[in-house]
Amino acid sequence: MESMAAVEMPVTVPAFDVSSRRPATAGLVLNSPNPPSLRDELVGVVGKAFRPRRTNGGDGGARRCAWALTALQAVFPVLQWGKTYDLKSFRSDVMAGLTLASLGIPQSIGYANLAKLDPQYGLYTSVVPPLIYAVMGTSREIAIGPVAVVSLLLSSMVQKIVDPATDPVTYRTLVFTVTFLAGVFQVSFGLFRLGFLVDFLSHAAIVGFMGGAAIVIGLQQLKGLLGLSKFTNSTDVVSVAKAVFSALHDPWHPGNFLIGCSFLIFILATRFIGRRYKKLFWLSAISPLVSVILSTAMVYATRADKHGVKIIREVHAGLNPSSVKQIQLNGPYTTECAKIAIICAVIALTVIVVILNPAGVCTTEMHTELTGSSLHCLLQEAIAVGRSFASIKGYKLDGNKEMIAMGCSNIAGSMSSCYVATGSFSRTAVNFSAGARSTVSNIVMAVTVLIALELFMKLLYYTPMAVLASIILSALPGLIDIREAWSIWKVDKMDFLICLGAFVGVLFGSVEIGLGVALAISFAKIIIQSIRPQVEVLGRLQGTNIFCSVRQYPVACRTPAIQVIRIDTSFLCFINATFIKERIIEWVRAEVEASNEKARERVHSVVLDMSNVVNIDTSGLVGLEEIHKDLVSLGIQIAIASPGWQAIQKMKLGHVVDRIGEEWIFLTVSEAVEGCLTEHKGSATEC
Repeated sequence: MESMAAVEMPVTVPAFDVSSRRPATAGLVLNSPNPPSLRDELVGVVGKAFRPRRTNGGDGGARRCAWALTALQAVFPVLQWGKTYDLKSFRSDVMAGLTLASLGIPQSIGYANLAKLDPQYGLYTSVVPPLIYAVMGTSREIAIGPVAVVSLLLSSMVQKIVDPATDPVTYRTLVFTVTFLAGVFQVSFGLFRLGFLVDFLSHAAIVGFMGGAAIVIGLQQLKGLLGLSKFTNSTDVVSVAKAVFSALHDPWHPGNFLIGCSFLIFILATRFIGRRYKKLFWLSAISPLVSVILSTAMVYATRADKHGVKIIREVHAGLNPSSVKQIQLNGPYTTECAKIAIICAVIALTVIVVILNPAGVCTTEMHTELTGSSLHCLLQEAIAVGRSFASIKGYKLDGNKEMIAMGCSNIAGSMSSCYVATGSFSRTAVNFSAGARSTVSNIVMAVTVLIALELFMKLLYYTPMAVLASIILSALPGLIDIREAWSIWKVDKMDFLICLGAFVGVLFGSVEIGLGVALAISFAKIIIQSIRPQVEVLGRLQGTNIFCSVRQYPVACRTPAIQVIRIDTSFLCFINATFIKERIIEWVRAEVEASNEKARERVHSVVLDMSNVVNIDTSGLVGLEEIHKDLVSLGIQIAIASPGWQAIQKMKLGHVVDRIGEEWIFLTVSEAVEGCLTEHKGSATEC
């Protein structure tokens, strides 16, 4: 590599100011305008959140009316797309809504059981939140309601405060309080553009979390599948396995297991048919409802409940009762509820973000409740492209508005006996494939569930618990994606460690432990990469002015007597300034010692490529000053190329530019190298 330096091809030299021996463009770096201040950025963020789009033309009154209309349309998108809504779209939405209800009713009952609530609370959650979202949401395909993962998360955390078996009233009070606070957090995320908080759960963390949650949810359903009366409230696999082993020693009726397995096979078979014949997708959508109807009729006809088959028994009918007075914002458990609420809010929003994810690959999160079915194929064609099918249908999705809509849905839901709702993968796929044209399908579904609450709840008295368990179990295979975990292992071992930590934490600890482990490893990864950023030695590609890493591109030629070093971090700060300084000085000293024997190749200049350094703090400024002092002591000149906007501003305010010298700040690396060569030749001539 050293021998290649002598055969460097000639390159185009930038125009220089003869008097100062500097390129004509070098002054652009120092004369750039001041970057926006922190205050300007904060005002801009808040302003975008609360200020609707301006309107032009018309008198003052007309402008105010237009402004008010724009503000209303920003909060209620239905006022915008509703103008073009027609009868044909309504017919499509009615069919989609009815199909959605056929899947949503049995799922809602099962998920309420998973959340340790009475069946009607799952149905309540399929009424009010979808109605609120229908007028506030920007997505026309997402189906809103209870989902398995959030139901498990809610029950596993709240039951550590109050046991639902011994004090169900207080348990429900805490659930409604958590739902209200989760809605408040979600609205705040949307208003203040805090959606980046959702990104703290990486793809790998969600893959591991979903896999662990699937196993835990499946083990929890053994209580209903086997008809067990006593069961543990713990969610870790060891406690559940012990509870099942202990319960099997007690008398249990095999009829529960027979009913559950029979209808589980029936549901999976209809999904197989739907996968083979896509036009029959509706079979898999209605199979849970058919299972409930058939199993209920069988139990009623044979009076199997008198022979050990566990049934739902009473389900309260009627409209959602008010739960405003049950929301406790100043009680003894408010702090615990707030902690649970923010976790539920982030998980619920993560589901929405995944559904709206514009990535073109079908990831594990998108497989939720669907793998092995025709719905899995539909997700690959529809939801996996997320925003793309919004653009195909001619409308735009707004992530922040989605957060506000979901938050308002949960706030309203908490006041009407609902628990945390979010977008459902399986029901969204059914909604899209059934031809939904707008959020009216959510309204049709909610009205259908409401009618069922009014008229048909008494018919659910004999519904076996084993069927609810089979409905939930049929939705779980897609949560475990071994192929995706293997892909993560091949691509990024650290990401796989995050995935494994979340999986093991959920499986052997609890849901919150799994999330905590995943977040801890994720932050540890970020910190390690921030502490030890890449510092690369650069060389020039022959015949060009392009400088790149000599490790990545061995054909790059290093310039004799000039060390070009690139700092690969966006923020030169207290956490990495010392490491970067030591690495640079170490390399320069080694280069000086190696070149002392050859006077012509002795290092006389170091060029720092700071094109990747967007910002810098006071520790970073001190680090640059120490690098400058150490290089001066070695008789070496330092030049800085292409510092970021905020970085150069702080370097000027911190007088670092004055100490280094304005003439040694350049726009590009090539200009800095040519400037150093010109200066060195001029000094040699004077001598």
